Amino acid sequence: MKKFLFMGLLATTTSCVFAQDIDKIINATEVERIERILSSDDMQGRRTFTPGIDKAALFIAEEFKKAGLQPVNGSSYLQEFTMYRTKFISASGELNGVAVDSRNVVGLTTQPNISINESSGYEKVVISATDTLYPAIRRLQAAKKNYVVIVDTFHRRLFNSLKSTRREMFAADNNLMLVLSNDAVNTYKIEFKQELTPMKLANVVGIIPGKKKKDEYVIFSGHYDHLGFGKATAAGDSIFNGANDDAAGTTAVMMLAHYFGQKKDNERTLVFAAFTAEEVGGFGSQYFSRQYDPAKVIAMFNIEMIGTESKWGTNSAFITGYERTDMGKILEKNLEGSKFKFYPDPYTKQNLFYRSDNATLARLGVPAHTISTSRMEADSAAVNKTVDGYYHTADDEIETLDMKNMAEIIKAIAISAQSIIAGKDTPTRVDTKQLR
Repeated sequence: MKKFLFMGLLATTTSCVFAQDIDKIINATEVERIERILSSDDMQGRRTFTPGIDKAALFIAEEFKKAGLQPVNGSSYLQEFTMYRTKFISASGELNGVAVDSRNVVGLTTQPNISINESSGYEKVVISATDTLYPAIRRLQAAKKNYVVIVDTFHRRLFNSLKSTRREMFAADNNLMLVLSNDAVNTYKIEFKQELTPMKLANVVGIIPGKKKKDEYVIFSGHYDHLGFGKATAAGDSIFNGANDDAAGTTAVMMLAHYFGQKKDNERTLVFAAFTAEEVGGFGSQYFSRQYDPAKVIAMFNIEMIGTESKWGTNSAFITGYERTDMGKILEKNLEGSKFKFYPDPYTKQNLFYRSDNATLARLGVPAHTISTSRMEADSAAVNKTVDGYYHTADDEIETLDMKNMAEIIKAIAISAQSIIAGKDTPTRVDTKQLR
């Protein structure tokens, strides 16, 4: 009996110390310090490919270093990569001797010119109507072989989304030539041409290795880029500071890095990522996601726009794709007895689950969700307009944010993630069959 009483007292004492420790590390003062620097005019709106975003990256890297995170790339926290801006020139070909409409050919390649036939060493693969297109393509890209991919016309809508006269691609390890057709293909000839412009980008990534489950990953992320300069306000302010979008989410990632960096009791490996190029196509998170085996990613907490009150008021936030996994229920369980509440996404018609940096891993089955408070109720003027009216304007400044509420949200994320980090809970996976 004495032993049980002692253990109960120890648990209570540990819980109290835990609460005190988190308040010392995650509080409104520290949140404001980081948020104010990241959303300052000195960062010039953090537009991709500008000195402003480079300055922001160095600031985030320095915070990761202070938090004691391990760099992702040798001694550097910068996860650098090259993208290629492509400009379509022409496509032509034949399947079984019959000419193919150029609109039904897509090249996923960073080669300027490709000319192939069935003797060129490309492996032929069929993506049928029962397959899911994006995961199938992702698997082929990861295989590092060259493929001719015959895509069933069932996927025409998503196939067309892969096409444009001007788009961006990562440096490719292989070449995929996609042709839309329902025919059984025996012979083929394909010619594809495009212009390529290389572009340098960098995510900022730090790691806390796990203890017993090092090969299982829990990711905390947000995008640190924004729009740079835009239409000036009446007061002459033309800097789109992006205080809420998404300096707020990136601030949360840095605060969580500091907290877990001091706690150092994670059984699973923690990855903290600030993504670049979200505003121009989500390229930072796409590249980042390619560096991990999705089967080993246990959960992803993507954090976006948490600087203002949700529709339920303070001490609340919503989780996109809540119904896709049981991760939200795990987080709620860990918050029982607290004043904080997570809710399912109330804006499902806006498809937010696939409009943020969680989407790439979610499409591969990872329980990857975005946590947000942004008011996205539609109005007659703009379907995606936020209620606060500051979204993508020069008025998205730190003065519009609630630092105290931000701190409570960040603490709630830290506490609710604890059982997942400790290896006690493993969220169910996203059913990729629903993602056609």
